[in-house]
Amino acid sequence: MKDAMARESQRMAEVLKLSLVDGLGVRAISRKLKVARKTVRKLLGRTTARPKPVETSRPTLLAPYETQIRRLLDDTPELKAPAVLERLRPLGYGGGLTILRTHLRQLRPGQNREAFLTLDFRPGAAVQVDWADFGFALPGCPRRVSAFVMALCYSRYLYLEFTLSQAMGTFLRCMERGLAFYGGTTVADIFDNMKTVVLSHTPLATVFNPRFLEYARARGFAGVACNVAKGNEKGRVERPIGFVRTRFWPGRRFQDLFDLNAQATAWRDNFANNREHEETGKVPSLVFKNEEQCRLKPLTEKPFETDEIEPGGVTKSFRLRFDKNLYSVPPRLVGQTVVVRANDTAVGIFLGPKQVALHRRCWGVGEDIEHPSHRKAALETKPRAAPGELPPGLGSLGQVGREYFKVLAATSRSLRRETVRLTFLAEVFDEEPTMSAMAEVMQTGHVGAEYVEYVLRHKKGLVPSAAPLRLGDPELDAISFREPDLAAYDNLVPTRKTLNPGEPPAPPDTATGDSP
Repeated sequence: MKDAMARESQRMAEVLKLSLVDGLGVRAISRKLKVARKTVRKLLGRTTARPKPVETSRPTLLAPYETQIRRLLDDTPELKAPAVLERLRPLGYGGGLTILRTHLRQLRPGQNREAFLTLDFRPGAAVQVDWADFGFALPGCPRRVSAFVMALCYSRYLYLEFTLSQAMGTFLRCMERGLAFYGGTTVADIFDNMKTVVLSHTPLATVFNPRFLEYARARGFAGVACNVAKGNEKGRVERPIGFVRTRFWPGRRFQDLFDLNAQATAWRDNFANNREHEETGKVPSLVFKNEEQCRLKPLTEKPFETDEIEPGGVTKSFRLRFDKNLYSVPPRLVGQTVVVRANDTAVGIFLGPKQVALHRRCWGVGEDIEHPSHRKAALETKPRAAPGELPPGLGSLGQVGREYFKVLAATSRSLRRETVRLTFLAEVFDEEPTMSAMAEVMQTGHVGAEYVEYVLRHKKGLVPSAAPLRLGDPELDAISFREPDLAAYDNLVPTRKTLNPGEPPAPPDTATGDSP
């Protein structure tokens, strides 16, 4: 290495002497030292970089359409090359798709892909919950089928259930069955941004559905909402949904929702939870049984209302609209505001605390569900023929009711409003107390539903209560108990003897157990 450097230094010294002292040119020095002229110029420091040739871009077939292409991408950045090609053809573009795709790739270079971290969960720490839509899958059913999926983040143990609704009541009932399936609850439940859980996202906080928060508090878990458009934050449930779509769903046929859930339950318990998981390499059911189940928090026994509760008005056709269907009520309740309480199988209609109708829930659309007794009652009622006649539904008020309405018809009060309100009072307080209150009000020289209600609630001290429980057995329903006499307990209450000032208290009577 040193010898090479020494020879190079000696050569440079000779070249500099011949050029600067002897005045020889590059060609003469090259001939004398028998080296290339390029080497002589390099040693003399006279090398110059060749100018690069000016590249002249050849015009392409896309050049005349550059303006149109840029305008299309400005308006619709996600437009694909085939769609752009369709728009350029009418303008005269005769090229192919490949050159167009290459040009679009240059105009919009790909963005840097986001890097994701693998989330790690402790046993019993979290469960992820989500809905999946499976479309109109049941024969003769005009409702979309949804899958409710829960997956424990540690063991990947799966809960699966299909429903015909994603409403709050259905969601809470699915949560109840899912937690019962696991036999406990995790520290946190992670949800997508479903409206039953999240109302909105703000820069400062996530606004949760108040009823969901009540349920989370009752069951003892913390609700966590994923960020908007961040499916990677709930990958533990997204992958099972894809697994259901590709492994359970294809090629199956179902008669109804019950048949669908029966097949899903068998597949979940026999295959999905007993397979070797693709990521963990372990069997979810075994990991759940041996590692995670004991880490779950026990479920609280506190009951929680999971019924769907909605108010509604009774129409002139004695119908109430609920969940895209019509349900009948007794015709005497026309114009009343009632409350619907529905679960997966039944629809109960309440006026105050009293249940006035009960129907089997219909999962169709646009159906009219009518109870035969309601139609019969409607056929038996007739409109008033004279001012002294009682309105339909209030015939049980008898002579008192007829006198009341005869006076009422001569006043300026709204007959419809009075009828609606008195029907409500007779329904929740029963007919006899209502007739008595109406008679008492007329004795004071007045008529009016507000006076009748005042007498019932305040003067008589009555409180609306639910109808007595009927067990369906005449012998059991006929059992009645006498009101207990509570006066016997007064003898057990110790009495305090009045003492004179300075007098010591008497000792307790050991025979009777009384004390001062």
